[in-house]
Amino acid sequence: MKTYLPAAGEVKRRWLLVDADGKVLGRLAARVATLLRGKHKPVFTPHMDTGDFVVVVNAAGVRLTGRKLQQKQMVRHSGYPGGLKTTPYEVLLRTHPERVVTEAVRGMLPKTRQGRALLKKLKVYRGAAHPHAAQKPSPVQL
Repeated sequence: MKTYLPAAGEVKRRWLLVDADGKVLGRLAARVATLLRGKHKPVFTPHMDTGDFVVVVNAAGVRLTGRKLQQKQMVRHSGYPGGLKTTPYEVLLRTHPERVVTEAVRGMLPKTRQGRALLKKLKVYRGAAHPHAAQKPSPVQL
C-alpha cells in the first residue's frame, strides 16, 4: 500500500465562518488553527497546505479567563535600543480585538513559511459584518 498524497490542485478549500462571541480565546484559537491547517480533513499532510479559509466574526466578544485581562500583555519591539512596547490585553481588546485573535492563532501555527501562508487565509472582524458573503462561508460550531 502506498501513502496517499493529494496534489496541490485537488485540495478542496471551503470558507468557514466562526462566531467568537462569548468564546474563550485560547480554545477558539486552537480550533481555528486546526481548521487553517486542515487537520480536520482525511487528506491532511503535514508539509502541505490542505486547510480552509476561516472568517472569524465578533472578535470583540472574545473572553479571557482568570486575571489574564489585566495581567497578560502583548509585547513588540521596534528593533531599536529601548524599543520594547507592551500593551495590556484589557486595552488591546477594547481598541484592536482583531489583533488579539490573530496573534493567538499565529502562536498556534508553525513558525515557518507555511505558517505565514496559512495566516493569510484567516480573516478576523470586530463585529458581525464581513465582506466575504460572496464566498458563502458555512458556519462552524465550536
